[in-house]
Amino acid sequence: MYEAAFASLYDRLMEDVDYPAWAAHYAELFREAGLDPVSVMDCACGTGNMTLALYDRGYRMIGSDRSVEMLSAAAEKARSRGIMIPFVRQDLRAIAAHRPMDAIVCACDGVNYLLSDADARRFFLSALGALRPGGGLFFDVSSARKLERTLGGNCFGDDLDDAAFLWRNEYDAARRVLLMRLTFFTRGPDGRYAAARETHVQRAHDADRLAALLRECGYKKVRAFGGMSVNPPSPDDERIHFIAVRED
Repeated sequence: MYEAAFASLYDRLMEDVDYPAWAAHYAELFREAGLDPVSVMDCACGTGNMTLALYDRGYRMIGSDRSVEMLSAAAEKARSRGIMIPFVRQDLRAIAAHRPMDAIVCACDGVNYLLSDADARRFFLSALGALRPGGGLFFDVSSARKLERTLGGNCFGDDLDDAAFLWRNEYDAARRVLLMRLTFFTRGPDGRYAAARETHVQRAHDADRLAALLRECGYKKVRAFGGMSVNPPSPDDERIHFIAVRED
């Protein structure tokens, strides 16, 4: 999913994201599910921003991601703060924990990168196996509205002093898939710029279908919320959060 160029620039591309506020919302979702977790796994953790924000709220964290480059950046961030957090390489569709977790989180579009119901089901089932009885799965997705209308057909770019990027998006309505082509330009010691290119693909999952899959996998108390609220999703929401609890 991620290559070295993207990992090296990711934090600067995401600097407008308020991770402490987002972690506070996840803590609110824990309460909505009736949980007070101690151990939390952050799946598709990227460079560890959400992992560290949740750690700062007092949770005992594990971070997992499939990208070695992202995990290296996350581990270095934790080390620089004197924090011991295990960061492990795992595919989202086959996560596992050394001991059952109280909660599993997958924030910031991780589930959008699962391009089929079968892949989503594999994630839900592996998370179920990594949770203790009574534990909960918590995740969010960018909505179909966001992928189709806000991102689809648009091009974004920025100049970051020693780097720049272009981000071109195409939305395939028939497949409900967003194709994102990113080009990064990074300045070397000699002042010259080198280009690196990546392609990312996300699926616009149907919220009702995700909820049905969760129930089919054996979760209880499945609920969806619009945006950063505890209200039901609306057609205008660009992000949807889910909670689902493993039965005792």
